[in-house]
Amino acid sequence: MATPRRMPGPPLAAGDTCAAASHALSPVACRPLLCRVLTGEQAMSLSILEQRRIEAAFAQGIWEEMKEALGPEQAKAILSRAIIRLARQAGADMAAESADGPSLEHFISLQPRWTKGDALEIEVLRADGTHFDFNVRRCRYAEMYKAMGLAELGAVLSCNRDGAFCEGYDPKLKLTRTQTIMGGATHCDFRYRQEA
Repeated sequence: MATPRRMPGPPLAAGDTCAAASHALSPVACRPLLCRVLTGEQAMSLSILEQRRIEAAFAQGIWEEMKEALGPEQAKAILSRAIIRLARQAGADMAAESADGPSLEHFISLQPRWTKGDALEIEVLRADGTHFDFNVRRCRYAEMYKAMGLAELGAVLSCNRDGAFCEGYDPKLKLTRTQTIMGGATHCDFRYRQEA
């Protein structure tokens, strides 16, 4: 059985019980955000699209407050820096999953995480030992942000992660992209190159 993840929020007071109560955490360790505890297996079952939806809903409130207090430019810069930092860490974490270390082959094997649930419709143009080139023809991430009223933040919350993820995964993995659906193009042109 997977170890439950600690959730954010204040710990329960001694004697209180969590509504989830089906886990092995002590009342002091339990942080029952929405009275829910995710095991590692449950967290992994979420698609990245679902994760981004949850993150965007949370970020929306923070964005509105920062925009009001600091102005839209500074708020966007802060949010962008935070997302980039998280993306680099996610890249490093996924690189660590490979017993042989990061490689383009391992990187390509990770792609179903982003396409799960038809989140992306992609057309692979090249996939070999040094290149992974594809076009995204449909992006449900962009559609989701637009539906949430966050079209102006879609690039910050999603597209900006891609290059930073590569930096964290392997600094020798380079991404070139000249256009995105989020930015109004007909498709996104992802061109990954593994440097020697």
